[in-house]
Amino acid sequence: MRIQRTLVVLTVVNLVLVVLGFLQHIRPAFAQGDPGILRGRGLEIVDAQGRIRASIAIMAPSRSDSGSTETVLLRLITERGRPSVKIGSSEKGSGLSFAGPTGTSETYVVLKAEGTSAQLKMRAEDGKEQLIKP
Repeated sequence: MRIQRTLVVLTVVNLVLVVLGFLQHIRPAFAQGDPGILRGRGLEIVDAQGRIRASIAIMAPSRSDSGSTETVLLRLITERGRPSVKIGSSEKGSGLSFAGPTGTSETYVVLKAEGTSAQLKMRAEDGKEQLIKP
């Protein structure tokens, strides 16, 4: 009789432990504490094959141009390696560009602001181009 009680108690304890373990896995997940700050000199996001698909980098000033400044550049890259979206910013100005799909070389849109001027330039693969300035 004593062995049966011990087995019943052990079975109940095991059942409680299994239920508690199961409940830990189905409760909602919450972030722990305050979110931290991610710091670095650049960031690359890669796909399942290890190819870079997006990057944020700080580009050093050009050595050939003494008036150039650092530029922060965000690139979004296609699966074939073509940077099709670029957003850049520096002390001299900022801009964004959209390139056509892989296989094109002259299809793009560029919007930029430098100093006190701004412009939008659009070009199609057939060579037609439009420049808009205020």
